[in-house]
Amino acid sequence: MLHSSLSRWVLFLSFLFASSETLAEGGMTPRNRSEATRIIAGLRQIVTPEGIERLEPVNINGAKQWISIRSRNPTNPVLLVVHGGPGWVAMPTSWYFAHGWDEYFTVVQWDQRGAGKSYDPTIIDTLTVDQMRQDIDAVIGWVRSETKQDKLILLGHSWGSLLGLDVARRHPEWLHAYVGAGQVVDMRESERRGWAWAMQKARDSSNAEATKELESIAPYAVDGAAVPIADLFLQRKWVNAFGGAAFNRPDAGFEAAAISLSPDYTDEDMRNVWRAQEVSVDRLMPGVLESSMSSLKELRIPVLLLLGRHDINVSSQLAAEWFFKLEAPQKRLFWFEHSAHEMLVEEPGKVFLTLVHEVLPLAVESMSAERLEVKAPR
Repeated sequence: MLHSSLSRWVLFLSFLFASSETLAEGGMTPRNRSEATRIIAGLRQIVTPEGIERLEPVNINGAKQWISIRSRNPTNPVLLVVHGGPGWVAMPTSWYFAHGWDEYFTVVQWDQRGAGKSYDPTIIDTLTVDQMRQDIDAVIGWVRSETKQDKLILLGHSWGSLLGLDVARRHPEWLHAYVGAGQVVDMRESERRGWAWAMQKARDSSNAEATKELESIAPYAVDGAAVPIADLFLQRKWVNAFGGAAFNRPDAGFEAAAISLSPDYTDEDMRNVWRAQEVSVDRLMPGVLESSMSSLKELRIPVLLLLGRHDINVSSQLAAEWFFKLEAPQKRLFWFEHSAHEMLVEEPGKVFLTLVHEVLPLAVESMSAERLEVKAPR
């Protein structure tokens, strides 16, 4: 009996080791980017019969812009993700932070005009804040048509939250709810606070280099004077170094590195992504710095904010101050205690649970109300 049991274990272990060797010989260990992204694509492949897995260029106001739609069930509420930056695309890192979202939502991502896969050097002159507002309206129209859903959830991160909040203000009839992550309210005030915070950190740590460089751009973002991009980069250098962009990290390089593993991005896309971001910042940031939603006091849809407790890059405290004064049918603020500005990748589990437990019910309730409205006699 003992001999028989031992033989079975030896056979089982032999099978395991043989299988491992077979897998290794079959090339399952990635040797380059192409093989690594193929593995990730296989893991996240949507195989439900009714599932959607689309990635395609769409003509948006005369410019080719790439849009992704992923869903295990197309009747699930639509969630449009509007990335930040300008030019800091979310699509190529969504294989990590948005894992599981397509089980509960029809997730739509969009590489904005001139950013990421939508990079096109011939349209650089069209990169303006006003044009981006027109583009997001057109994208939402396209999404509503393609998904056959009249309303969607809009999640805007950073610069994308400025665009998203503007849509919520102008077209609440398009949205079940608005979700702002790293919400932009008043960029100039945020910049001033960021500079003061970094200067205090420099002095507290006796960092002579940081103190000298920050002093070199003072007074910073005051009296309506234009903020040179070089000064903004210098302020960001020290805000990031002291952990104001990613909690307990000197920068967001860990997130940038994940872009290289995106199955949605070709090698050419990878070469373009940083060129695109540089162009987007150069063209759009001056307009972003002059944008403010601080005078917005009321919205007619549910509003949820996801704020990193340690976010200095875009002041979370400023966003919270604005939010407490905002009037809306429903509103909730969620603090991410172990995040700065990149909460989507810093605390992806909490983001996921917040979307499923807090945002999804709002959309389901809204969709149910719409169905009842349609059925009601007129």
